[in-house]
Amino acid sequence: MVEPAAKDLWYVHRMQRRRNGSKQFDLLLTNCRVATMSESQKDKPYGMLAGGAPDSAVAVKDGRLAFVGLQSELQGSLNELAHEIYDTQGQLVTPGLIDCHTHIVYGGDRCDEWETKLKGASYEEVAEAGGGIVNTVDKTRKLSPDELLEMSKPRVEALLNEGVTSIDIKSGFGLNLENERKTLQVGRKIGEKYNITVLTTYLGAHALPREYKGRQDEYIDTVVSDLEVLSKEGLVDAVDAFCETIGFTEAQTAKVFEKAQELGIPRRLHGDALHDGGGGALAAKFRCLSCDHCEYTSLESVKAMAASGTVAVFLPSANYFSQWKKRPPVEAFRKNGVPMALGTNCNPGSSPCCSMLLNLNMACTLMGLTPEEALLGATRNAAKAMGISDDRGSLDVGKAADLAVWDVKKPCELVYMLGLNRLTRCYREGTLQPKRG
Repeated sequence: MVEPAAKDLWYVHRMQRRRNGSKQFDLLLTNCRVATMSESQKDKPYGMLAGGAPDSAVAVKDGRLAFVGLQSELQGSLNELAHEIYDTQGQLVTPGLIDCHTHIVYGGDRCDEWETKLKGASYEEVAEAGGGIVNTVDKTRKLSPDELLEMSKPRVEALLNEGVTSIDIKSGFGLNLENERKTLQVGRKIGEKYNITVLTTYLGAHALPREYKGRQDEYIDTVVSDLEVLSKEGLVDAVDAFCETIGFTEAQTAKVFEKAQELGIPRRLHGDALHDGGGGALAAKFRCLSCDHCEYTSLESVKAMAASGTVAVFLPSANYFSQWKKRPPVEAFRKNGVPMALGTNCNPGSSPCCSMLLNLNMACTLMGLTPEEALLGATRNAAKAMGISDDRGSLDVGKAADLAVWDVKKPCELVYMLGLNRLTRCYREGTLQPKRG
């Protein structure tokens, strides 16, 4: 066995593949503390195995989880079980983190607008003055796909370096067929370039483009038409809409969702962010995967979401950055059994944030989630919000081997720390991911 270098916090014992032999696993992580975040282990905090002792192992075969349990349950010599063995030396293994709400592909920034808001202007006032989303639309339309990909690169890599293995990428900064297509295509390229799971969400109903001023209904007709085109091109994994006083009405949103239902495309909603517009109830009516923001969601809407299985997605860094005082009704969601997920909402206007770890902490300090609820919000519940929970979000045998290895002893440390990233390794479908940037 190779002795670890003094500078290393762990050691890796790699075994050569035997040309004429076969082994049970491709990869075996040993001496782990394992937070499964699994529904099957929900009676244990964080789904921890062995009470949090470093006595567990995680094995991978063909990119899937083949074993998650006590190391003592493995049969035979460890050296004979796997092609590669990684001794974590007591480090924590969790599912790869999931950012279920981003607008990460965009051009330019809105730093000047932020300064204006700090001087007292409201979100609505900035939008009415010609700023806001349409400002970013102007900048995004001018860029080529390659330029957009290059601008997105540092934002994406920041997330990946924190153990994120799945990302929702929304369009909504193109607001016409050509540029919405461009944004969705760049989202697809990000998944390919970085070997991560990317779901692209069509958000044509994000804002009214300048050229449609005063013609909202006409623009929604265009959104519906473009949705059908982009769906046929295989670019749409989900459909979203911004149902708000500065966005679109319930009736206009419903028109988009009706077309999505007709096409068999999952729905999501930006709702109840600035006032109680019945967004949660609307999301429930259309069996949306999620209602995102939820600051003003009423108890009636909470109960409707519970009945429909709609996830509540909170965006803590948006509340922080935009200084929104209203918080989602966490206790109501908790009491009614609505799954709560988290996203960075990475965008240039209300949340230029590229840190899931920071959002874990903010979910607790700003919104009152427990650390366990916060980590669930970035794993199992985030997977539900994206419609991928059958395959990701928890450490269950048979699921994709998306793993994050952290130099901590307790899951709470991931939520507690501010600005300290303790990720040591990250795997996506059993493949070790390089450090980015």
